[in-house]
Amino acid sequence: MKNWFKSGSPWIWLNGGAVSISLVMVLGLLTLIAVRGFSHFWPAEVVEFDYTQGDKSIRVIGQVVKDETLIAAQMREAGFDVPADQEFVTRTLIKQGNRDLTGRDFLWYLNDHSGEYRRPQYAMVLERQEWGNFYGYLKALKENSRVIAEGQTGWSGFQERIDRVEELFKTIEQIERYDIGEVNFAMEQLRLEERRLELTARLTPQERNRKLAELDQKRKLLNERYTGLAQKLQVLKKEARRDSIVAVAMDGREVNINLAQIVRAYQPNNMNVFQKLGLYGSKMREFVFGYPREANTEGGIFPAIFGTVMMVLIMSVVVTPLGVLAAIYLREYAKQGPVTRIIRISVNNLAGVPSIVFGVFGLGFFVYFLGGSLDQLFYPEALPAPTFGTPGLMWASLTLALLTLPVVIVSTEEGLTRIPRSIREGSLALGATKAETLWKVIVPLSAPAMMTGLILAVARAAGEVAPLMLVGVVKLAPNLPVDTNEPFVHLERKIMHLGFHIYDVGFQSPNVEAARPLVYATSLTLVIIILVLNLAAIAIRNRLREKYRSSAD
Repeated sequence: MKNWFKSGSPWIWLNGGAVSISLVMVLGLLTLIAVRGFSHFWPAEVVEFDYTQGDKSIRVIGQVVKDETLIAAQMREAGFDVPADQEFVTRTLIKQGNRDLTGRDFLWYLNDHSGEYRRPQYAMVLERQEWGNFYGYLKALKENSRVIAEGQTGWSGFQERIDRVEELFKTIEQIERYDIGEVNFAMEQLRLEERRLELTARLTPQERNRKLAELDQKRKLLNERYTGLAQKLQVLKKEARRDSIVAVAMDGREVNINLAQIVRAYQPNNMNVFQKLGLYGSKMREFVFGYPREANTEGGIFPAIFGTVMMVLIMSVVVTPLGVLAAIYLREYAKQGPVTRIIRISVNNLAGVPSIVFGVFGLGFFVYFLGGSLDQLFYPEALPAPTFGTPGLMWASLTLALLTLPVVIVSTEEGLTRIPRSIREGSLALGATKAETLWKVIVPLSAPAMMTGLILAVARAAGEVAPLMLVGVVKLAPNLPVDTNEPFVHLERKIMHLGFHIYDVGFQSPNVEAARPLVYATSLTLVIIILVLNLAAIAIRNRLREKYRSSAD
């Protein structure tokens, strides 16, 4: 046994066991997040039961969320009717929706007071633009306030009209988000051009009047286009509001719901597995490619995904050359002495600075000083409204680049250090200059280490939240930073970010139970995006390593 310990085998097994445990824990965590997040999109069955409160009995319709067991004494102290001889009590959280009628989406019901669960075949779920889900039964289908079908016989027609409204809303969204947005953008450019003419002293009155007349003509054409789009939009919205339904809620109340308010309608108890899979896929597509609604607790996260990926890519483009050049200078050109050692110590210490400090620096230097100076020099016509003197995509990317710069410098310098001295000497002996040796031999051989630094930088930057709250990330961005308006990429715009989206939905949402599954789903999406970005960088690093392996040998 003593010789076995001296051989070092126990430590190898100990390290192997620790790595295995870590992998199991990571995979278990990801599995937990995936199950709790993506299971939210599965169309769960709707249950119906009678609930007794004193001498009253009410009907409850909804979806079972979870059960929990509590100490009966605590429930009695809280005012619940629990028998004195009962030690534990079980309660069930029901998503009953109908927030416009009851004021609460979720409610706990004691199992002791609940009757037997029924699963009515035609109980329906309506996902709405506002007020969350509606649970109940279809009573009548209306067109222009005229009943055209009653009960379940109107379900197929109801689905067809929902599809019709969905197509209308796609057209409405195209007009509002893109066509009218393009007109508004052009109108704003005309306003800025007029202001620019007022600030320009070199023009003669005749030239200024001629240019103003041209701008007035362009504005007239834009106003005509806007009027036409507004009229078309009004007609489409009227068409979308044509149909409605009468639904019966769990308390027996009849509610008129316009189809323009409904996103999706289905009867989960009347669906087979393949229909549920189709609906699940539809919800997943909406989550990934849709826009958020209901204070970010419903809808999709596409703007957050787009903002996260674009910010990381811009950060990578900025930090990689800066970090590589700094490391090359420190290792290959700078005289090794006290000053160089102080710089290396400073770089290492910079990696340990809290990220919020970088956010404050980015706000003060990038946004207020640099952005304000750019506005004074290049955008005086827009003042006092800031263009770059306000948080935006470019400043968020530069702040992250500054945050991850030490990682790239250290990784690149370590890669340069590992290049054997014999390779340098051999290159110089063959007649190459120092610069040729560096850029044609040393840098290509150390490229895998540079990519390692980039991988670490991407992994850290994609998950940062605190500094981004100060320099460009917002709860809800009205427009993406890329569109069809020149210059097409708008670095001054604010963006959404998956990390901040998780924080906002998880800790700032007024509807905690509705937001919790989206927190899990968004977290897993962020992990997947980081994994994809890292795998792409790893693939590039491996190709570089294979390409220059023979040279390194």
